[in-house]
Parts: sequence; structure tokens; C-alpha cells
Amino acid sequence: MVRHFGKHLVSALAVATALGLTGMAMPAAAATLKMAWSQDATGLDPHKQTAFSSIRLLELVYEPLLRTDSELNLAPAIASSWEFSEDGKTLTFKLDPNAKFSNGDKVMPSDVKASFERILDEATSAAARSNFLSIESIDTPDDETVVFNLSQPDVPLLTAMSSINAAIVPESAIEAGTIGTEAIGSGPFTLKSWDPNSKEVLEANPEWAGGTVGVDGIDISVLPDETAILASLRTGQVDFALINDPLVATLVPNNPNLTLNREPVLSYHVLQLNADEGAMKELKVRQAISCAIDRQDVLDAALLGEGKVTGPLTMPAYATDPSELFCYTQDLDKAKELMKEAGYENGFSAKVIAATGEPPTAASEAQVIQSELAEIGIKLDIEMMELNVYVDRWLKGDFDMAVALNGGRTDPYTMYNRYWTKDGNLAHVAHYGDDTLDTLMQEGRVETDPAKRKAIFAEFSKHITEMSPWIWLYTGYSYTASSDKVQGFTADPTGSLFGLSAVTVGE
Repeated sequence: MVRHFGKHLVSALAVATALGLTGMAMPAAAATLKMAWSQDATGLDPHKQTAFSSIRLLELVYEPLLRTDSELNLAPAIASSWEFSEDGKTLTFKLDPNAKFSNGDKVMPSDVKASFERILDEATSAAARSNFLSIESIDTPDDETVVFNLSQPDVPLLTAMSSINAAIVPESAIEAGTIGTEAIGSGPFTLKSWDPNSKEVLEANPEWAGGTVGVDGIDISVLPDETAILASLRTGQVDFALINDPLVATLVPNNPNLTLNREPVLSYHVLQLNADEGAMKELKVRQAISCAIDRQDVLDAALLGEGKVTGPLTMPAYATDPSELFCYTQDLDKAKELMKEAGYENGFSAKVIAATGEPPTAASEAQVIQSELAEIGIKLDIEMMELNVYVDRWLKGDFDMAVALNGGRTDPYTMYNRYWTKDGNLAHVAHYGDDTLDTLMQEGRVETDPAKRKAIFAEFSKHITEMSPWIWLYTGYSYTASSDKVQGFTADPTGSLFGLSAVTVGE
């Protein structure tokens, strides 16, 4: 096995040899972390990927300007400092002078500019493009400064820039067209090899400016059966695992040498409706679907109750009590009456798409929803498919209904503008929009007073749940399991695995 040693350790070894200090006590070499997960990445382009499995891999290789820490605060990444102008229309970053890509090239302002120009280019189909539409131009006055000139104040812009969908990539790779086929980032690890749906091999990035990586690499096995992952943990074949199935997670503490990390997350389970076509164009039909679904029942069946019923906003600072939202208590009589008023007393047929593996609860959610909607005459056919097929269909908006697990953010605008604004790059996936949503989103974007922002987004939550284009269900937990040999991992409400950069592995 090839090991990577830090520069100081290499120098110490050289000095020890030169002086003949054969008995000198030397630091122990880092170990390789053996890891497993059940769902592999669907691609390597950080600007395009939306699947959680892809984000979890890419956030170990790439870095944005900022990152969100375990307390949901903004922290430095490639940028060492940042500042808005007094009028809020200029945002200036100072880059870490030590930031380098894994190929040894220094991260330059030109790389930042090229990365955001790529994200903003509609031809890229970047997942988070609409988060950055306030950027009018980008200046690079010196080798460590990037200035974003904005069309208007944009309070959530910093939060948007902390996403891996805003990763900084080399300008040279953009020009060469190799983004997505090579993975050259400035993060704590480099991707040495990727055998899709089988294995990834990561190596510690000796050029990482963020500190010393605790292991010399991570060998990741893709094991679609999570009971097999647990068995591998028990036998010591695996040191650390990402677990999606709550039933498997509950078994981890039964093993004396294993630890379960359980963290509430901002991501949310949702039933997305296509309000552009057929019966679901009718508001009362969508409302009937909302009234017919027992959200707690879905949560109990799919996640063994491991979570909580949620409205659209899952971040603690903005969350609305679900009891204040439209029809969050199941009401079949009201649902049937709404169907009758909409002219669908005899119901209709539709298909719901769901992915195998991400989330593993999708089939269970679909089955409970199928049963509950049958009570109001809606015959729902479930169409299960592999994740990469599902993602392609979902990104095209090609569905009647979709069972989805979508990412949460610390700011409501960053979380939802791509869906619920007229310029949102995923508005065609949302299949709904109105002037009220667009206005509220824009008001929340520029408002700087926290209390006023909270009121704006509370109104947003109440309006969108009444319009019922989607049926928000619940939030759950992220689960990771580790052997006693693994130390130093910190779970994150975003579900990030960036904390693996700090872990160590003992004997």
C-alpha cells in the first residue's frame, strides 16, 4: 500500500537518517479508512450533481469559497475572509494564499471567476444556477481578491456559495472540458480511482490548505445491501459506514465495538405533484391529495417514526409549526368533498416515480401514499427505477408524481429559489409557480432584518402548502456507524461527510 507522508514527517526522517538516530521515536503513519455506503455517485461534475450520493463524494474532493460548519455557521474554505459593501451590492473575497488544487496549482481569482461564469452559463445546466443570478460581473483586481458586483443586495448569497454545487474548479479544466471526467479539486482528498457502483479510492491531498488530514486515504466499497454493510462493520472489514435504512441503524448499538452517530438533518421527504397537466392542474385536487395523506403514518411506516412531520422550511430559525399549515391533519371527508367540487368524484389514475436506494424508504413511502390516495379514488401506479434513471426523469420534470428526498439549506431563499421563482432553473421540476411565491421569495432575498425575514418566509410556507403543488412529509436523520478504531468524526445537520477529513484510525 502506498502511503502519503506530510512534509514535516519526511524532513524528520531525512534528519534522523543523516544523524544516525536509528532509535529516534517517529510519529506513526496515518492509516487508510475502510468505508462503505449503499448508493454510489451518479457523476463527478460538482456543478451539476443533485443526488445525495454524488454530493457526499464530491464534498471530500472539491471546495467552495465557504462551507457550513456543524453549527450551521459559515466558515472559511477557499476564501479566508469576505465582506459586503455598505449598499450590499458588492461582495469581496480574500482567498487563502495557501489554497491549491490537487495538481499543485494555486487557486487563483481567475479560477473563481471561471467557475461562477460556468455555473451562470445556461448551457452548463448547473444545479444551483438560480442562486447566483444577482451576479452581474466578477472582478479579479489582484492574485488574492475576487469582487462580485451584484444587481441588488442578496442576503442569502453567502449561504449559496457554501454549497458543493458552487465548488471552485480549475479554469484550465473548464477550458479543457474535463470537468466531470477528472476530479481536480482543492479539498482534503483526491479521487485516485472510481469504479462506478463498486468502489472509490481516495487519497489524502497533500496540497490541502485546510489542515492535516487524519488518514492517508479512504477506500469506499459500494454495498447495496445495508445488512451486508452492518455485517462488514461487525467483522472489521469496514471501519465506517453511511447508513440510510433506519431499521439497520437501530441494530448498530447492539454491537459492543460499534458506535451509531444519529443527527437530525435539513433534507426533507416530499411528494411532488405535476400541477402542469391533467387533474392536478386543479387546486382542489391538489388540496384533496394533501388532506388525504397522513404524514405521520408515512413517517411511521417508512422510517419507524425516526423523524418528524415537517413543513417546507426545515431549518430551525425559520421552521413553521405544521399545525399552522393547510390540512396537515388527515381529513378524508374534506379530501373527498374537494375531489367532488373539482369534478373528480370518481377519481383518476396517475403514476408516481421513486428511486431504489435513495432514499431506501422511497418504496415504503410510495406504498403508503398509494393506499391513502385510493381512499379518495386516485389509482396510483408505482414506478420504481434505478437512481440514475430516476434523476434523469426528475430533472426533466417527467412525472405525474414523484417521491423525492431533497436537500435542505440554512436559508429559505437558497433552499427554494431554484423551484419557486420565475427564473428558477428547476421551475420545470416544481411544475408550479405564482406571483405570490415569486414576490415573497424576492422580498426575503433582500430583507436584512431577521424578524422581518422570518415573517416573510412564514407567509411563504402557509401559501405554498395551501396551493399544494408538493406535499411535504417529514425530515429524518443521517446515520453513520463506526468501529471503535475510528475517532474524531463530527456529524452535520446538512448530512455532510466533510468531517471525515478529521478522523483518525487506530489499531
